[in-house]
Amino acid sequence: MSGPGESAEHEWVDDHAGPVVRPYAVTGGRARPVTGTFDLISLVTATRAEVGSESGLGPEHVAIVGLCQRIQSVAEIAAHLDLPVGTVRVLLGDLAARSLVQVREPRATPAGLPDDSVFEAVINGLRAL
Repeated sequence: MSGPGESAEHEWVDDHAGPVVRPYAVTGGRARPVTGTFDLISLVTATRAEVGSESGLGPEHVAIVGLCQRIQSVAEIAAHLDLPVGTVRVLLGDLAARSLVQVREPRATPAGLPDDSVFEAVINGLRAL
């Protein structure tokens, strides 16, 4: 809340970071992507070299396409853009729906690791001790 004599604009400025944009403003109030789930280790690659401003995308969308000229994980994108992972997932959903990025989800069971039944048996065995 603003104190006496402070403007409402002061609330949207951080002394160190400058103007502050809330994550829900970046996503238009959306909390879920229009498509995809985007695990933290999902790998994202741009399908185009550039996205023109005529596409109607926000600056964060354009930044993701630029960043993903090289393969990046969802976690890396969030870190590079200094945005919450949930916000990045929503933006990636927009880009995937327009075929501007390609997302490779991690395998369900990585090669060489046992399935869940082995872990359950170990837990049950430990409980029996």
